[in-house]
Amino acid sequence: MRARPDTVWVETRAKELGFDLCGVVSAGKFHELERTEEWLARGFAGEMKYLSDPRRRDAEGAFPGIRSVIVCVLNYNTDLSRSIDVTHLPDDGEPRGWISRYAWGDDYHEVLQEKLTELAAALRDHFIEPFQARVYADTGPLQERIFAKYAGLGWLAKNTLLLNQHLGSWIFLGLILTTLDLAPTLEDGVLPPPDLCGSCRRCIDACPTQAFVEPYVMDARRCISYLTIELRGVIPGEFREPIGSHVFGCDICQDVCPWNCRAPATSLQEFRSRTFPAARESMPPKECQQETAEPGQLEPPSDPKEESLFMPRLEWLAAMDEMEFRRLFRGSAIKRTKWRGMLRNACIALGNSELHPGTSTHQRITELLRRLSSSADAVIAESALWALSRIQ
Repeated sequence: MRARPDTVWVETRAKELGFDLCGVVSAGKFHELERTEEWLARGFAGEMKYLSDPRRRDAEGAFPGIRSVIVCVLNYNTDLSRSIDVTHLPDDGEPRGWISRYAWGDDYHEVLQEKLTELAAALRDHFIEPFQARVYADTGPLQERIFAKYAGLGWLAKNTLLLNQHLGSWIFLGLILTTLDLAPTLEDGVLPPPDLCGSCRRCIDACPTQAFVEPYVMDARRCISYLTIELRGVIPGEFREPIGSHVFGCDICQDVCPWNCRAPATSLQEFRSRTFPAARESMPPKECQQETAEPGQLEPPSDPKEESLFMPRLEWLAAMDEMEFRRLFRGSAIKRTKWRGMLRNACIALGNSELHPGTSTHQRITELLRRLSSSADAVIAESALWALSRIQ
């Protein structure tokens, strides 16, 4: 094993490259992996079959010869409002949706990948001996949060996320697996940070879909993030109303966490909310229009403003065609849900928007949903019909 100063050098270099925290842990099996097997056996992973990859049970399976894992933390918090503090039908009458905070800016996979690659290059310059290293930016069969815990970077909270006493849970985790035998950040006999959740149940009690079957255990099939991102078919009826205005992910269990109330905002521009020129029209995607539809039949919104991923207009999202979706969300984590998923989610959110009949906005959106209900895509059509039944 290399001397401790080498580990200190790695941690220092990571922070110089822009990471907020860094820790090193020896590769090994942790008891949390056994809980993962039980979690999978209970069917809580839903359609996420990749979570059953046997390489997730042992880092050696993902990277033969591994000796150490370097865990890097990047803060993505911003100073914009929380989802629980805003109204999604503001005074302008334009219903708005919620996109999870982590997806407001550039795709975190790419941001992490770039910084981790820089750190890996620095390792090769610093250490003379031959070694191998592989970068993982939430891109492989590994459970980053478990390595982060044993690298001394936080504890596993009741909402199953890694929680750091100073940064909260608004953090991305990236790994470098290496054959270097580095001294762990936590010396022999030093335990990982204690669980400071205490008796608090705010995350559990606040979940609209009751996804937490017990503290520290989440049924992903009930989680709004799963339902709006990972699930490819129709959203089950029992979850549609609880989903509310969410169109991509959910922040509620983090928004209510006391530790996140004091979390600092990032200085990285990459994680600031993206904005786009105002939409010119409020027409449904070409793929969803009836052949008899007259071009320009729907009137554009009055006084269009710049579109934003922070509380986006639902009409803008629902009227987006597939080509525009791909263009706008290139380099964004939002592309994960795909165009079909975004339209489905926007329809469900519109159905929950409590639009006021008699307004021009209600008229435009009603017509938009009618056209979407004729889509050749059964998932989009069914979701639009459900929304229509709610606002008419």
